[in-house]
Amino acid sequence: MKRLASLLLLLGALACIPSARAQATDWNKIPIPPLPAFHPQEPKRIELPNGMVIFLQEDHELPLIEGTARIHGGSRSEPAAKVGMVDMYGEVWRTGGTTAQTGDALDDFLEARAAKVETSNSSDSTSISLSCLKGDFDDVFKVFKDLLLHPEFRADKLDLEKREFQDAISRRNDDASEIAERESAKLAYGKDNPYTRSAEYATVDAVTREDLVAWHDQHVYPNYIILGIVGDFDATAMEALLRAAFGDWAKGPDWKPDPIELNPAKPGYYLIPKDDVNQSSIRMVELGMKRDDPDYFAAQVFNEAFGGGFASRLFKSIRTAQGLAYNVGGGIGSSFDHLGVIRFTLGTKSASTTQAIQALYKEIDDLDAHPITAEEIKHAKDSILNSFVFRFDSPDKVLQERMAYEFYGYPPDFLERFRAAIEKTTSADVARVAKKYVHRDQLAVLVVGNTGEFDKPLDSLGAVTNIDIAIPPAPGSAADVPSPTASNAEGKALALKVAESMGGLAKLQTVHSVHTVFSSADPDGGRQTAIDAVLVFPDKLHVNLQTPNGAVTIVVTPDAGFMWAANTGARDLPSASKQEMGEQVRRDLIFLAQHADDSSFIFAADGTEKIGALDTKIVDVSGAGITMRWYVDPSSGHVVREGYTALTQAGPVPSQTDLSDWKTTDGITLPAVHNNFQGGQETSVVTFSSWQFNPPQDPAMFQKPAAAPPAK
Repeated sequence: MKRLASLLLLLGALACIPSARAQATDWNKIPIPPLPAFHPQEPKRIELPNGMVIFLQEDHELPLIEGTARIHGGSRSEPAAKVGMVDMYGEVWRTGGTTAQTGDALDDFLEARAAKVETSNSSDSTSISLSCLKGDFDDVFKVFKDLLLHPEFRADKLDLEKREFQDAISRRNDDASEIAERESAKLAYGKDNPYTRSAEYATVDAVTREDLVAWHDQHVYPNYIILGIVGDFDATAMEALLRAAFGDWAKGPDWKPDPIELNPAKPGYYLIPKDDVNQSSIRMVELGMKRDDPDYFAAQVFNEAFGGGFASRLFKSIRTAQGLAYNVGGGIGSSFDHLGVIRFTLGTKSASTTQAIQALYKEIDDLDAHPITAEEIKHAKDSILNSFVFRFDSPDKVLQERMAYEFYGYPPDFLERFRAAIEKTTSADVARVAKKYVHRDQLAVLVVGNTGEFDKPLDSLGAVTNIDIAIPPAPGSAADVPSPTASNAEGKALALKVAESMGGLAKLQTVHSVHTVFSSADPDGGRQTAIDAVLVFPDKLHVNLQTPNGAVTIVVTPDAGFMWAANTGARDLPSASKQEMGEQVRRDLIFLAQHADDSSFIFAADGTEKIGALDTKIVDVSGAGITMRWYVDPSSGHVVREGYTALTQAGPVPSQTDLSDWKTTDGITLPAVHNNFQGGQETSVVTFSSWQFNPPQDPAMFQKPAAAPPAK
């Protein structure tokens, strides 16, 4: 109600200027009153003898109470061999529950009260928060305190989080703009910098429950915590409650963050080819400043004027006037306790990649001859100051900002200083920071895009360094195992047993092609796709899929790879997709088994592994350009699991297929059910309904159609 009343008062005040409104014929002549003085409601600061800092912010507008405890120590402090550990900690802290209650039980307890207790993390901190109705605070605070002091980090929740991490890793190269953000940060700070490290299968696999427990024991001390509570309560009573809850908690050692060395890449051009896109994602980066830099306020005005929005110079020139970018902007970045990143961003169609880069260069160069004008500065300052009230229009927003200043050691009145400093910024200040920080020849320029569609090769601008974003394979996956250099006796014997279980080597060697009909379903039995395919060994594939949008045909040969649909015509496959589908043909069980006695193929036994109740024999298989791993049931000779690396647009992904339900057709025995996994996550269940060996074929089925694809 207070905010509504304030709005009504404001409207009333505007109504008190009738003469100006009635007489003005140009909106520019309407008088604009100065902004009122900014005096935010300051929270009460309390410091306990054990070092815990508490902020209490009363807000009686609604019967709600919210709180957050922010704790020193985040992902930038985790071991390099266990990147991802603190992210997992931030999740499993909550989902793992407490020693008294599971996370699922806490869900039920809190949902019954429309309350929340959540945990999270960042590069420099972890946090635990609560939100509830005033009448439920005592009950919810007990959960909050128990989770803060007695988390359990249950192993099953860690395993679940690991699987989600593995899935995210497998998909991290799908989106070009996400690649550009991630890899440009590495150029700015350094490839192995704690601010930019990426979790890998190996680092995720290395994390244990004991690691999470140890992190909690080493970081959750009262003197590492800043606790803020906002809402409908009496500050005196809340202080007494918090002193009783945390006052006798023993203080830990002083917090000392590890120093972090920044190793930015050399200025120049960096390229990540991505041939499944028609746009280029471009980032230009170098190191920026900290927020306590005296130039910070002038930099904010520069950023807004030069690259901050629809009215900025970059937007009006490069997008509006020249039509060279879908999005464009950027400026001098800053962070509280380390240097931020100067970053300029461009999104443009592939065919204007180098032209767009040169257009942004021109705008940077033009800053000397045509500095940011007084009109641009006025508009930028108005934009910043007019939005300022919305950034801090409630007590909880003021509290969060005040807690941040406490966390990073900034003066308590930094918020009030911000507005005053923006108002005092001059044209000379803006010109000075632009000249000091923005240098075209010091930028590392990253381009993620389809190089075959660029208007000019990127190296026409200068020397180019290619960046490899391939995803390292998971430990123990087929891709992580060195290719065997020679067969061994046990491996050859097992390969021959596999061939015998499928119908015998002689029978398999008569098969030159296979026509199969099957369906592919989501793991939960949901969406299903009907498919039929013709494989011609060793290097041709013709697939028909029935999709909700109609039939789609995919063809792969040594010389071509394309897909065809009635509504789109023929389109070339991305190179990764073409390569992967070609490898699928050569990974086929029939094809490999029919080469069990071929000296150019390698079958090397390499130990055992238990799968379900079976003690399987591991056979590393190599030949025809593929490397994979079989898990063989030594009693039946059946391959019950295949391990391999699938090539996706996200890069190589560790994959496996579990084989079951063996059926015999024309004397050849094959698994009718394939359960497929990528990155540890089940992706599909494939069920075969028929096989036809050496079917008649029309050579035209492997040629790109001019109109409709030929029927098989």
